[in-house]
Amino acid sequence: MLRLIGQRLGLGLLTLVAASVLIFAGTEVLPGDLASAILQNTATPESLAELRQELGLNRPAAVRYFDWASHAVVGEFGRSLASHREVVVEIAPRLRNTLFLASYAAIVAVPLAVGLGLMAAIWQGGVYDRAVNFATLLTISVPEYLVGYILIKYFSVRLGWFPSLANVTPDTPLLSRIWLTFLPMLTLVLVVIAHMMRMTRASVLQIMSSPYIEMAFLKGLPKWRVVIRHAFPNAVAPIISVVALDLAYLIVGVVVVEVVFVYPGLGQLMVDAVSKHDVPVVQACGLIFAAAFILLNMAADVLAILSNPRLRHPR
Repeated sequence: MLRLIGQRLGLGLLTLVAASVLIFAGTEVLPGDLASAILQNTATPESLAELRQELGLNRPAAVRYFDWASHAVVGEFGRSLASHREVVVEIAPRLRNTLFLASYAAIVAVPLAVGLGLMAAIWQGGVYDRAVNFATLLTISVPEYLVGYILIKYFSVRLGWFPSLANVTPDTPLLSRIWLTFLPMLTLVLVVIAHMMRMTRASVLQIMSSPYIEMAFLKGLPKWRVVIRHAFPNAVAPIISVVALDLAYLIVGVVVVEVVFVYPGLGQLMVDAVSKHDVPVVQACGLIFAAAFILLNMAADVLAILSNPRLRHPR
């Protein structure tokens, strides 16, 4: 078991290194010259040369990557080119806001999706099953930004129940924060709930054809009890995997939702940094998103191994 977990951790570390290379390379091939973008109309040959030397742009790309990666390992991402503050100081409050929104959406989405999936499996082929499948297929087919704008139009503009902008500050009370971020949370829930619900339904129905399930029916147990007490515990491994992947999406996929609702999270900060050519902030945000996605994927692998004896004892 420890060997399997060690292998997953090793693969995750290699994946993170590969992701860091892609992030650094992606910022390197951005159109335009960074020094010229910073100086703009005040650029002269002398000032451009001086700024390139200050930023280290005159060094080879490989040297700059290893220098950046070695500092990123200890949590040092340099200074923001826009605000001249430490990148860590810029990111910390935004990261807390993003984690709050993702956690808020996960607390609502996971129990709701699993419950809907179990009910769809219990009433397989019925009106409820068809309606839930149609609704989730519809929400999964619509982009996040369109879902967000639709919610703003009806719940904010027409009904006036919730604000259209999620203006939160560090001093915002918890209940006010929950109310202000309800529409961004609902957007994320509507997007990710379909994956979890459909996987729960499919996994449970696959187990329903097993001999021990048929024996439970022969004993006269009602279908809801067979599904919840016998089928669901044995179908939990793939459900855990898809839940972990959707949680990773909640953290990484909040970029569009944060921009739509002008939510002061890490995604909004990253978009602003791209528009300002603030490369250190873009690199730090990209690395944090990659690390979160890889970490949750590794957690899904480990939980799947722990929940399945056949994976714990491979031949």
